[in-house]
Amino acid sequence: MAMARVAADSIIIYGKSLGTGIAAQLASVRDCKKLILETPYYSMDALAKHYFFIYPVGLMTKYGIPTYQYFDYINAPITIFHGTRDRVIPYKQAKKLATKKAGTELITIDKGRHNNLNDFPLFHQKLDSLLQH
Repeated sequence: MAMARVAADSIIIYGKSLGTGIAAQLASVRDCKKLILETPYYSMDALAKHYFFIYPVGLMTKYGIPTYQYFDYINAPITIFHGTRDRVIPYKQAKKLATKKAGTELITIDKGRHNNLNDFPLFHQKLDSLLQH
C-alpha cells in the first residue's frame, strides 16, 4: 500500500472532471499534502439538475457524489482550476464549491473550456507552482 511507503506530506491528490468528486472523497479520509481539482462539480446531483432540471434527479441518481460535503473533512490545501466557458461542468459549480472551505484557491481560466485548460499559460504557471512547493 502506498500510504505505508510514502509520507502524507509527499502525496498530492489530483482529480479531473468526473474524478474530482472521487479525489475529494479520498482526500477527506486520507491525509495528503494538497488536493488539486480540475473542472470539478459541486455534487453529481447538482450537475444532473443543471441538465435535467424538470426531472426529480435526486430520486433518480444512485450516486450523488457530494463533493462539497467532503470539503468539511479535508485538511490539505485545495486548489481548483476551472474555465469560464466550460460547457460540460458549469463554471458556477466551481465557484460555489470554492466557497465551501476557507482558503480554497480558485484559479479561473478565462475562456477555458472543459478539455483545453492545458492550452493556457496560466494553467501551467499555477500548476508548476503548486507542484514545486
